[in-house]
Amino acid sequence: MLNPNKHIVNKSYIPLDNLSFKLREIIHIKCNPDEWEIKLQFIESHQLLIAASGQGWLNVDGQFIEMREGNMYVCTPGQLIQAVAHSFDERGFYHLRFDVIEDDKSTVDPMQMVKRDSVFPVKGEVAASSPVSVNALCESICNYLQSEDQLKRFRSHILFQELLYHILQDAHVVQAKDSDAALEYVKTYIEQHYQEELSIEQLAKVAGVSSRHFMRLFKKRYGCSAIDYLAAFRITQAQQLMRTGGEYRLKDIARHVGYPDDLYFRRKFKQISGLPPAAFMRNSKQKIAAYHGSSIGQLLPLQVTPSAAPSDHPWANYYQRKYQTDLVLPLSTDHSLKRDELKLAEPDFIIGIDSFVSAEEQTRIRQIAPAFFVPWIDNDWRGHLRLIAQFLDKTAIAETWLGNYERKAHFVREQIKNTIGEENLLILRITGDRYHVLGCRSLDAVFYDDLHLVPARGVDRMNPNQQLTPDELTDFCPDRILLILDEDPLSQSSWRDLMRSASWRELKAVRNGHVDFLPTYPWVEYTAFTHDLILDEALKLWRNRA
Repeated sequence: MLNPNKHIVNKSYIPLDNLSFKLREIIHIKCNPDEWEIKLQFIESHQLLIAASGQGWLNVDGQFIEMREGNMYVCTPGQLIQAVAHSFDERGFYHLRFDVIEDDKSTVDPMQMVKRDSVFPVKGEVAASSPVSVNALCESICNYLQSEDQLKRFRSHILFQELLYHILQDAHVVQAKDSDAALEYVKTYIEQHYQEELSIEQLAKVAGVSSRHFMRLFKKRYGCSAIDYLAAFRITQAQQLMRTGGEYRLKDIARHVGYPDDLYFRRKFKQISGLPPAAFMRNSKQKIAAYHGSSIGQLLPLQVTPSAAPSDHPWANYYQRKYQTDLVLPLSTDHSLKRDELKLAEPDFIIGIDSFVSAEEQTRIRQIAPAFFVPWIDNDWRGHLRLIAQFLDKTAIAETWLGNYERKAHFVREQIKNTIGEENLLILRITGDRYHVLGCRSLDAVFYDDLHLVPARGVDRMNPNQQLTPDELTDFCPDRILLILDEDPLSQSSWRDLMRSASWRELKAVRNGHVDFLPTYPWVEYTAFTHDLILDEALKLWRNRA
C-alpha cells in the first residue's frame, strides 16, 4: 500500500527562506466527458494536480496512485509520471506547472561542478483540509492569469503562493507521524551538505530523534548506515568531477567532496568503486561505444558512460536525463551508417551482443576498434557483466558492484517478506493486443531468483514468449500481479478492455487490490543496471510498514 505522504519533510527544516516559486501554467478541465491525460514521460518542471472533482489515477516512478477527489498531488522534476482523469463536473480538475528557484547565498565554489536541483519541499499525495478553499484559489488563479490586466495577472501569482502555503500547511499536519518522511529529508540533507563535516548526532537532530534511534531507523530503511550513505554519495560526486576531463588534483577533489585527508579519500574511493582514483581517472578517458542499446545497462555498473550509443533505443530519454549524456554520439539503426559513425567516433573499444548481429558484421566492426560481442544465450546477466568487465579489464569493479547488489537484494528481501509472505506473483506485460507472461531472460530473474518470490501457477520461466488471453488469467490464480503496460494506443485500449472483463475483476489479486504497475522502459531490460533499479521499485511497492 502506497504511503501517500512518504516524501513530506519536517516543516521546521523546509528551507523556504531561500526558495521562490514561479507559476508557469494552470489548466482547468471541467464538464468534459472525454479523458484528460499526461502521457508517460519524465517531467522537466514541477507538476501539481488538484482533483476538485472527477476520478483518475497517477503513476509516479512505477507506483500506482488512485487520485481522489479533494486531494492534491505534487510531482517533481525527473520523475517518470503518467496520469489519467475523467468524469469531471463543473468544479473540474486542475493541472499546474511551476518552477522552484533557490537563492544560494553561500560563497560560490569554483570546484562546484555538480548541479543540485531545487525541489519543492513536499511531493506525493496531500489531503486538502479545506477542498473548497483550494478550489476557490485555483479558480481565481485561472481567471486572473488569463486576464489582460497586468495587475490581475500579478494577483494570480500572489494567490499561487497562498495555494502553496495550503499544501505545506496540510502536509505538515500528517508529517509528524511519518518517520519515513523524516528519513527522506535527512537523506536529502546529506546530499545537499555532503561537503561539510556531518556526524550522526547532527543528522539525528535534523530527523528530530535520538542518535541511537536514528541509526536504527536509517539502517532499517536504506540497508546501510547514514555515514556509509554519505561516503558513497561523496565518492559519486568525486567520480562526476573526474569524468569532466578537468585537470583537478586528487587532493583538491578529495577536499571538495568532504575529505581533507587525501589518503583516507583514496582508501574510501577504492573500497566503494573497486579501483583506486588514479585508475578511475585513466579509465574515464577511455572511449567505449555501446553497439546495442542493451549494452548501456551493462556498462553503467562498470562506471562507463558510453561515448556512442544507439539513438533510437527506449533507454534514450531516461539515460540522457539521469546521466547528462549530451556528448554521447547517437548511432544510426542502419548498419552501414553505424559503421561510418563509429569510425568518426574513434572508440577505444566497442561492446555489443552476439545474438543481435551477424558474424560478418562483427568482423567488420572489429576492423574499427577492439570489439567484444557478449555471448547472450550461454550466460545470464551476471555472466554478461563479468565477461564485459574481463574484456575491459574492469573485473574488480564488476565484483564490487555485484557484491553490493547481493547485499541490496538480501536487504530488500527482508524488507518485503512480511508484505508478500507466501503469495505468488504474476508479471504481465500488455503489448498491443497481446498479453505476455514475463519469464526467461527478463526482470522475472529479480523477483523470482533474487527476491525469492513464488511464480504464479502456470508461469513457464523457460518460455521467452509465453502469451495468454484474458480468460486464461484465471488459470494462473495470481495472488499479486505486476503489470507492465506499453504506452501506445493499442496497448492502452487492450488494458481498458481487460479492466472491463469479468475474468479480470474476478481475479483474487484484483479483488484484494494487489495489482501494481511498472512503466515499460527502462525496467524491461535484462541488464545489471536495470535489475538494480528493480530492487528499488520492489522496495517502494512492498516495503513492510508494520
